[in-house]
Amino acid sequence: MSDTAGQEEPVMSKIRVLLIEDNRLLRDGVTKMLNAEEDIKVVSAAGSGEALEKARKTPPDVVLLDLDLKDQNTLTVVGSVKETFPQTEVIVMDLIPTHTEVVEFVKAGVSGFILKDATLNHFLNTIRSVANGVKVLPPPLTGSLFSQIVELALQSGKGSRLPSSVKMTSREQDVIGLVASGKSNKEIARELNIAVHTIKSHVHNILEKLALHSRLELAAFAHSRGISEKVY
Repeated sequence: MSDTAGQEEPVMSKIRVLLIEDNRLLRDGVTKMLNAEEDIKVVSAAGSGEALEKARKTPPDVVLLDLDLKDQNTLTVVGSVKETFPQTEVIVMDLIPTHTEVVEFVKAGVSGFILKDATLNHFLNTIRSVANGVKVLPPPLTGSLFSQIVELALQSGKGSRLPSSVKMTSREQDVIGLVASGKSNKEIARELNIAVHTIKSHVHNILEKLALHSRLELAAFAHSRGISEKVY
């Protein structure tokens, strides 16, 4: 007789999910959808940070967090999640987060992003990937771009190592602030009442001066230095 006779099959370990979503209908629907999966279980679901208290007895592996909570600052909630459950991965759900938002949330500890119009397969795969330590961006953004963000946001950052001798003109400072706010060249040109090709030239010069390679890196630099859009 085999030594394993009579032994029970090992129970699959499920990914424990905490869902923080204001919309009750959406919250209930997502909970039902996730609990239908063999390897996923929603341990708590609520419309605010009270979900953290409910989940203390069973710490989640992954937190699904609505970007647009009505009564709370989502970045603050991310901080609370990471403080309460340091080993827990956080996924932010939104329609289309801006590059600036991506930088801010990565700095706060977010590991993944899900668009609210994502397919079911993408939704589930993102949860499973993040639970396994993979960083996941929305489809419009690439993995290499995410690596840049992580490098800039979680390490010392290229911006923080720049020499103090780097000087910007007043107009270049204006452009940096507007780029950091997520505006396109066309929108910046309209706001500053100058030609689009002039804005392109300013952005090129700024990237050259700062030894950066993209608008995203520039936005991350601006946020690391507290540079924000001016009111005109």
